[in-house]
Amino acid sequence: MGVGVFGRNHARVYKELEHQGEAVRLLGIVDPDVNRADTVAREFGCKAFGSVEQMLTTRSEVQAASVAAPTVDHLAVARDLLKAGVDVLIEKPLAATLAEAEELVGLASAHKRIAQVGHLERFNPAVRATLPILTQPMFFEVHRLSVFTPRSLDVDVVLDLMIHDLDIVLAFANSAVKEVRAVGLPILSGKVDIANVRLELESGCIANFTASRVSTERVRKLRLFQPRQYVSLDYGRQEVLVFTVGQGGATGTPSVNPQIGVAKPPVASEEPLHAELKSFLHAVRERSTPVVPLEDGHRALALALQIVSAIGDHEKKLDLAGMAKVKN
Repeated sequence: MGVGVFGRNHARVYKELEHQGEAVRLLGIVDPDVNRADTVAREFGCKAFGSVEQMLTTRSEVQAASVAAPTVDHLAVARDLLKAGVDVLIEKPLAATLAEAEELVGLASAHKRIAQVGHLERFNPAVRATLPILTQPMFFEVHRLSVFTPRSLDVDVVLDLMIHDLDIVLAFANSAVKEVRAVGLPILSGKVDIANVRLELESGCIANFTASRVSTERVRKLRLFQPRQYVSLDYGRQEVLVFTVGQGGATGTPSVNPQIGVAKPPVASEEPLHAELKSFLHAVRERSTPVVPLEDGHRALALALQIVSAIGDHEKKLDLAGMAKVKN
């Protein structure tokens, strides 16, 4: 539902899976922009529809759908699909507000539908390769920097980019958040374009995040420290490096310090969206709990909104608006 930049990618991958023998068939795409819908439908050999209602009336055999509409439309689109008995994958952020996210969770439960949230990095091969390594994460340092594009300017950089890493750290650390400190600034849009966040978790773990959509380079890296280990994860390269300290028992290739072993866990390279949609379709067929259920999307959204609020509080302390007036 929605074939903007990312919605088109969903259509592409569904079609690729169909050609690869996956038990799925791309029936149609929906977009209120009829010309765009027709163009994408012709590209992938399916039907184009101007509304969810039109699609459900014409193609009643639809069983599952991706919701890649603007965030403010997620609830309305997903509600119609869930009530019609269609399983859904809803792009991140799950909804525009916590109340809407809670309604989506309730709708999926009431209609007994499979519902997954599109936190794509959960399916990054480097993230999957890191999961077995985790013991007791105590410190995270995360950077997600992108060059400026006019995409997703309806939300702050926290909801646009940082939410990926918030979800990953919450999944890795498996601990509730105790304290949030945040600062952010609008640079080229009317929303916050660059933000820095410090979280303290109930476990004692500390996580620092920097997200920017006005950078001159593209960086997507996560580093974590746990007892006797340092793990470096590169989302873009899909690589993981593990540095292990041991008294003569360090594993992996010796580094400059003979007591520190360096290992590079095997990573099965795969497009994360490809893995995500395969996982969603598996949950649909097996009627099993998705890898990233709506509850996880609600958790990440709640934290992201808390951070946005903290940024607003910090801005008031600095009185940036007042400073700007004086400067002018």
